[in-house]
Amino acid sequence: MALTGTTPLGLKNRLLREHYTLIMTALPFDSYPLRPASYAATLGRTVIVIPHPDDEALGCGGLLALLRQAGQPVAAVLVSDGTMSHPHSQDFSAPARRELRYAELRHALAVLGADETQVLYLGLPDSQVPSAGLAFEDAAAQLASFITEQQATTVLTPWRRDPHPDHRASSQLTAAALAQLLQPPRRLEYVVWAWERAAPADLPQPGEGTGFRLDITAVLPQKQRAIAAHRSQLAPGTITDDPSGFLLSETMLAHFAQPTEVFIEA
Repeated sequence: MALTGTTPLGLKNRLLREHYTLIMTALPFDSYPLRPASYAATLGRTVIVIPHPDDEALGCGGLLALLRQAGQPVAAVLVSDGTMSHPHSQDFSAPARRELRYAELRHALAVLGADETQVLYLGLPDSQVPSAGLAFEDAAAQLASFITEQQATTVLTPWRRDPHPDHRASSQLTAAALAQLLQPPRRLEYVVWAWERAAPADLPQPGEGTGFRLDITAVLPQKQRAIAAHRSQLAPGTITDDPSGFLLSETMLAHFAQPTEVFIEA
Protein backbone atom coordinates (compact mmCIF):
# COMPACT_ATOMS: atom_id res chain seq x y z
CA MET A 1 0.00 0.00 0.00
CA ALA A 2 1.32 3.43 -0.95
CA LEU A 3 2.30 5.84 1.77
CA THR A 4 -0.44 8.41 2.46
CA GLY A 5 1.83 11.26 1.51
CA THR A 6 2.43 9.80 -1.96
CA THR A 7 -1.22 9.35 -3.02
CA PRO A 8 -2.74 12.29 -4.92
CA LEU A 9 -5.00 13.20 -1.99
CA GLY A 10 -2.25 12.64 0.56
CA LEU A 11 0.17 14.74 -1.47
CA LYS A 12 -2.40 17.52 -1.75
CA ASN A 13 -3.01 17.48 2.02
CA ARG A 14 0.72 17.47 2.73
CA LEU A 15 1.27 20.43 0.39
CA LEU A 16 -1.59 22.31 2.02
CA ARG A 17 -0.08 21.71 5.45
CA GLU A 18 3.32 22.87 4.24
CA HIS A 19 1.76 25.93 2.61
CA TYR A 20 -0.12 26.76 5.82
CA THR A 21 3.07 26.32 7.86
CA LEU A 22 4.96 28.60 5.47
CA ILE A 23 2.30 31.31 5.74
CA MET A 24 2.23 31.12 9.52
CA THR A 25 6.04 31.24 9.64
CA ALA A 26 5.99 34.33 7.44
CA LEU A 27 3.52 36.20 9.62
CA PRO A 28 5.23 38.66 11.95
CA PHE A 29 2.53 38.64 14.61
CA ASP A 30 4.00 35.99 16.92
CA SER A 31 7.23 37.97 17.17
CA TYR A 32 5.50 41.12 18.40
CA PRO A 33 6.28 42.12 22.01
CA LEU A 34 3.70 41.20 24.63
CA ARG A 35 1.95 43.93 26.61
CA PRO A 36 0.11 43.19 29.86
CA ALA A 37 -3.65 43.30 30.25
CA SER A 38 -3.26 46.50 32.29
CA TYR A 39 -2.29 48.31 29.08
CA ALA A 40 -5.98 48.47 28.15
CA ALA A 41 -6.67 50.96 30.93
CA THR A 42 -4.32 53.49 29.30
CA LEU A 43 -6.45 53.72 26.14
CA GLY A 44 -9.28 55.69 27.71
CA ARG A 45 -12.64 56.19 26.03
CA THR A 46 -12.69 53.97 22.95
CA VAL A 47 -14.67 53.72 19.72
CA ILE A 48 -14.41 50.50 17.70
CA VAL A 49 -15.07 50.51 13.96
CA ILE A 50 -16.55 47.14 12.90
CA PRO A 51 -16.89 46.12 9.22
CA HIS A 52 -19.32 43.24 9.94
CA PRO A 53 -20.98 41.87 13.06
CA ASP A 54 -18.49 39.39 14.60
CA ASP A 55 -15.31 41.31 13.67
CA GLU A 56 -15.43 43.05 17.05
CA ALA A 57 -15.39 39.75 18.95
CA LEU A 58 -12.84 38.09 16.68
CA GLY A 59 -10.35 40.92 16.28
CA CYS A 60 -10.40 42.56 19.70
CA GLY A 61 -13.07 41.08 21.95
CA GLY A 62 -10.45 40.59 24.64
CA LEU A 63 -9.36 44.23 24.53
CA LEU A 64 -12.98 45.40 24.69
CA ALA A 65 -13.58 43.25 27.77
CA LEU A 66 -10.40 44.57 29.42
CA LEU A 67 -11.41 48.15 28.66
CA ARG A 68 -14.74 47.63 30.37
CA GLN A 69 -13.10 45.93 33.35
CA ALA A 70 -10.93 49.05 33.66
CA GLY A 71 -14.03 51.26 33.61
CA GLN A 72 -13.32 52.74 30.18
CA PRO A 73 -16.38 53.46 27.99
CA VAL A 74 -16.65 51.59 24.70
CA ALA A 75 -18.88 52.66 21.79
CA ALA A 76 -19.20 50.87 18.46
CA VAL A 77 -19.66 51.78 14.80
CA LEU A 78 -21.01 49.05 12.53
CA VAL A 79 -20.06 49.86 8.94
CA SER A 80 -21.95 47.31 6.82
CA ASP A 81 -25.48 45.92 7.09
CA GLY A 82 -24.16 42.34 7.38
CA THR A 83 -26.70 40.86 4.97
CA MET A 84 -24.44 39.04 2.51
CA SER A 85 -23.27 36.10 4.62
CA HIS A 86 -26.32 34.15 3.39
CA PRO A 87 -27.54 36.06 0.33
CA HIS A 88 -29.66 33.23 -1.12
CA SER A 89 -31.78 32.53 1.94
CA GLN A 90 -35.52 32.49 1.36
CA ASP A 91 -36.38 31.98 5.03
CA PHE A 92 -34.52 35.15 5.99
CA SER A 93 -35.05 38.18 3.76
CA ALA A 94 -32.31 40.81 3.54
CA PRO A 95 -34.02 42.98 6.21
CA ALA A 96 -34.42 39.90 8.44
CA ARG A 97 -30.74 38.99 8.01
CA ARG A 98 -29.76 42.55 8.86
CA GLU A 99 -31.81 42.58 12.06
CA LEU A 100 -30.53 39.13 13.05
CA ARG A 101 -26.94 40.20 12.71
CA TYR A 102 -27.55 43.53 14.45
CA ALA A 103 -29.07 41.61 17.36
CA GLU A 104 -26.07 39.26 17.48
CA LEU A 105 -23.74 42.26 17.61
CA ARG A 106 -25.66 43.78 20.51
CA HIS A 107 -25.55 40.43 22.33
CA ALA A 108 -21.79 40.13 21.81
CA LEU A 109 -21.17 43.68 23.04
CA ALA A 110 -23.24 43.00 26.14
CA VAL A 111 -21.24 39.82 26.81
CA LEU A 112 -18.06 41.91 26.64
CA GLY A 113 -19.51 44.41 29.10
CA ALA A 114 -20.01 47.21 26.57
CA ASP A 115 -23.16 49.31 26.29
CA GLU A 116 -25.02 47.71 23.38
CA THR A 117 -27.08 50.88 22.94
CA GLN A 118 -24.01 52.93 22.04
CA VAL A 119 -23.83 51.74 18.42
CA LEU A 120 -23.79 53.83 15.26
CA TYR A 121 -25.20 51.82 12.34
CA LEU A 122 -23.87 53.20 9.05
CA GLY A 123 -25.83 50.59 7.07
CA LEU A 124 -23.49 50.44 4.07
CA PRO A 125 -23.92 47.46 1.73
CA ASP A 126 -22.20 44.30 2.91
CA SER A 127 -19.41 43.22 0.49
CA GLN A 128 -19.68 46.60 -1.25
CA VAL A 129 -18.60 49.12 1.38
CA PRO A 130 -17.47 52.12 -0.68
CA SER A 131 -13.98 53.56 -0.48
CA ALA A 132 -14.87 56.79 -2.32
CA GLY A 133 -17.86 58.80 -3.45
CA LEU A 134 -20.79 60.51 -1.75
CA ALA A 135 -21.81 57.54 0.42
CA PHE A 136 -18.22 57.25 1.65
CA GLU A 137 -17.99 60.95 2.41
CA ASP A 138 -21.31 60.96 4.25
CA ALA A 139 -20.28 57.93 6.32
CA ALA A 140 -16.92 59.51 7.15
CA ALA A 141 -18.68 62.66 8.37
CA GLN A 142 -21.05 60.58 10.53
CA LEU A 143 -18.10 58.66 11.96
CA ALA A 144 -16.16 61.85 12.72
CA SER A 145 -19.17 63.31 14.54
CA PHE A 146 -19.67 60.10 16.53
CA ILE A 147 -16.02 59.97 17.60
CA THR A 148 -16.29 63.58 18.75
CA GLU A 149 -19.56 62.95 20.61
CA GLN A 150 -18.03 59.97 22.39
CA GLN A 151 -14.95 62.03 23.34
CA ALA A 152 -12.87 59.08 22.24
CA THR A 153 -9.17 59.00 23.01
CA THR A 154 -8.65 55.75 21.07
CA VAL A 155 -10.18 54.35 17.89
CA LEU A 156 -9.94 50.67 16.99
CA THR A 157 -10.16 49.93 13.28
CA PRO A 158 -9.31 47.03 10.97
CA TRP A 159 -5.74 46.67 9.76
CA ARG A 160 -5.48 48.83 6.64
CA ARG A 161 -4.69 45.88 4.33
CA ASP A 162 -6.73 43.20 6.06
CA PRO A 163 -7.60 40.88 3.14
CA HIS A 164 -11.29 41.70 2.82
CA PRO A 165 -12.45 44.67 0.74
CA ASP A 166 -14.94 45.79 3.39
CA HIS A 167 -12.19 45.79 6.03
CA ARG A 168 -9.93 47.90 3.83
CA ALA A 169 -12.77 50.29 3.03
CA SER A 170 -13.58 50.54 6.76
CA SER A 171 -9.95 51.43 7.47
CA GLN A 172 -10.05 54.11 4.78
CA LEU A 173 -13.32 55.38 6.22
CA THR A 174 -11.71 55.68 9.65
CA ALA A 175 -8.71 57.51 8.22
CA ALA A 176 -11.00 59.95 6.41
CA ALA A 177 -12.99 60.58 9.60
CA LEU A 178 -9.89 61.15 11.73
CA ALA A 179 -8.52 63.57 9.13
CA GLN A 180 -11.52 65.81 9.83
CA LEU A 181 -10.67 66.16 13.53
CA LEU A 182 -8.36 68.84 14.89
CA GLN A 183 -7.10 66.50 17.62
CA PRO A 184 -7.65 62.96 16.37
CA PRO A 185 -7.46 60.11 18.89
CA ARG A 186 -4.82 57.43 18.75
CA ARG A 187 -5.53 54.66 16.26
CA LEU A 188 -5.00 50.96 16.90
CA GLU A 189 -5.50 48.54 14.02
CA TYR A 190 -6.64 44.96 14.62
CA VAL A 191 -6.33 41.95 12.32
CA VAL A 192 -9.02 39.47 11.30
CA TRP A 193 -8.49 37.99 7.83
CA ALA A 194 -4.76 38.67 7.76
CA TRP A 195 -4.35 35.51 9.84
CA GLU A 196 -5.66 33.38 6.97
CA ARG A 197 -5.37 35.22 3.68
CA ALA A 198 -2.56 37.76 3.89
CA ALA A 199 -0.14 37.99 1.00
CA PRO A 200 3.33 39.31 1.93
CA ALA A 201 2.38 42.77 0.64
CA ASP A 202 -0.68 42.81 2.94
CA LEU A 203 1.39 42.53 6.10
CA PRO A 204 2.76 45.48 8.08
CA GLN A 205 5.86 46.94 6.48
CA PRO A 206 8.73 48.75 8.25
CA GLY A 207 7.68 52.19 9.37
CA GLU A 208 3.92 51.52 9.16
CA GLY A 209 3.35 51.25 12.87
CA THR A 210 4.26 49.55 16.11
CA GLY A 211 2.98 46.00 16.41
CA PHE A 212 2.29 44.35 19.73
CA ARG A 213 0.39 41.47 21.29
CA LEU A 214 -1.98 42.05 24.21
CA ASP A 215 -2.35 39.48 26.98
CA ILE A 216 -6.07 38.64 27.16
CA THR A 217 -5.73 35.42 29.19
CA ALA A 218 -8.01 36.67 31.96
CA VAL A 219 -10.88 37.47 29.58
CA LEU A 220 -10.43 34.78 26.94
CA PRO A 221 -13.54 32.85 28.07
CA GLN A 222 -15.53 36.09 27.81
CA LYS A 223 -14.21 36.63 24.28
CA GLN A 224 -15.21 33.10 23.32
CA ARG A 225 -18.76 33.70 24.58
CA ALA A 226 -18.91 36.89 22.51
CA ILE A 227 -17.85 34.99 19.40
CA ALA A 228 -20.50 32.37 20.17
CA ALA A 229 -23.14 35.12 20.24
CA HIS A 230 -22.79 35.31 16.46
CA ARG A 231 -24.69 32.07 15.97
CA SER A 232 -25.55 32.75 12.33
CA GLN A 233 -21.84 32.64 11.47
CA LEU A 234 -21.00 29.44 13.35
CA ALA A 235 -21.82 25.88 12.27
CA PRO A 236 -24.51 24.67 12.02
CA GLY A 237 -25.78 28.27 11.85
CA THR A 238 -29.26 29.68 12.25
CA ILE A 239 -29.82 30.35 8.53
CA THR A 240 -29.93 26.83 7.17
CA ASP A 241 -31.58 27.23 3.75
CA ASP A 242 -28.55 28.71 1.96
CA PRO A 243 -25.91 25.99 1.42
CA SER A 244 -23.58 28.56 -0.12
CA GLY A 245 -23.78 30.78 2.96
CA PHE A 246 -20.71 31.79 4.95
CA LEU A 247 -19.69 30.08 8.18
CA LEU A 248 -16.47 30.63 10.09
CA SER A 249 -14.16 27.62 9.68
CA GLU A 250 -12.57 25.80 12.59
CA THR A 251 -9.11 26.81 11.39
CA MET A 252 -10.16 30.44 11.27
CA LEU A 253 -11.68 30.28 14.74
CA ALA A 254 -8.50 28.70 16.12
CA HIS A 255 -6.62 31.98 15.58
CA PHE A 256 -9.05 33.70 17.96
CA ALA A 257 -8.83 31.10 20.70
CA GLN A 258 -5.33 32.31 21.57
CA PRO A 259 -4.61 34.17 24.84
CA THR A 260 -3.29 37.18 22.93
CA GLU A 261 -4.62 39.69 20.42
CA VAL A 262 -2.56 41.53 17.81
CA PHE A 263 -2.59 45.28 17.22
CA ILE A 264 -0.62 47.77 15.16
CA GLU A 265 -0.47 51.33 16.44
CA ALA A 266 -0.33 53.76 13.55
